[in-house]
Amino acid sequence: MPCLLDGKSLLVVGGTSGIGLAICRAAVEQGAQVTTVGLECSDAASPEDVDVLIGDARHSEVVGEAVGRAVRLFGGLDGLVHVAGGSGRAMGDGPLDQITDAGWRETLRLNLDSAFYSNRAAAQQMLGQGRGGAIVNIGSVLASSPSPKFFTTHAYAASKAALEGLTVSCASHYAADDIRFNLVAPGLVQTPMSKRATANPLIVEFLRTKQPLAGGRLGRTGDVAAAVIWLLSDESQWITGQCLSVDGGWSVSEGQHPQSSH
Repeated sequence: MPCLLDGKSLLVVGGTSGIGLAICRAAVEQGAQVTTVGLECSDAASPEDVDVLIGDARHSEVVGEAVGRAVRLFGGLDGLVHVAGGSGRAMGDGPLDQITDAGWRETLRLNLDSAFYSNRAAAQQMLGQGRGGAIVNIGSVLASSPSPKFFTTHAYAASKAALEGLTVSCASHYAADDIRFNLVAPGLVQTPMSKRATANPLIVEFLRTKQPLAGGRLGRTGDVAAAVIWLLSDESQWITGQCLSVDGGWSVSEGQHPQSSH
């Protein structure tokens, strides 16, 4: 069967670890030519056959350089995946009454400003090309399905909810230009970012009923990558403005708290 992304030029922002790395590898397997930008890239995690730019997506000039590299190397830009972001807990995020000014500001900068920069740069390039394109943002199930006992970082949730709004609004505006915007909202996935949660046996037990699919396991990066690849491909060319939860059932399951956690 033909590859889903044969010959397409793709930029993955945040593609040197976790979900982003899985997306890079899956995209190459599906025939894409891939550029990625990330904070660091060890030999062990280096995505094969991918052009890697080391840089911080919180700076608009870094994202602009990455778009330019994709265009120079591969003749244009057909798709963008924005993955870059993460928890602001160490910067002062938490419950609303405890969030510091810096925690709020830096969490939004990490998760929302960076996405704005990459989406804007990609849209500008795609408009100039005049051949459409596909943009997929990585959100979080916590934007619309909170878990107040174990996952209370309100600046993070706000940033991901805002990203949903940006995605849908842009989808509406650019549909006539054949530029599609969609968002994938993962549940808890086994990545470096999830180490705090996966090290807590009470959270792991809770997740067995909160994410009950496939035996209540944690998400795998490949679960998310598969959805993203499809949304980038021509198989989804009539789909835009959608927020797809890839969450093992999180958003439709109540979840049972272990008795010992009370």
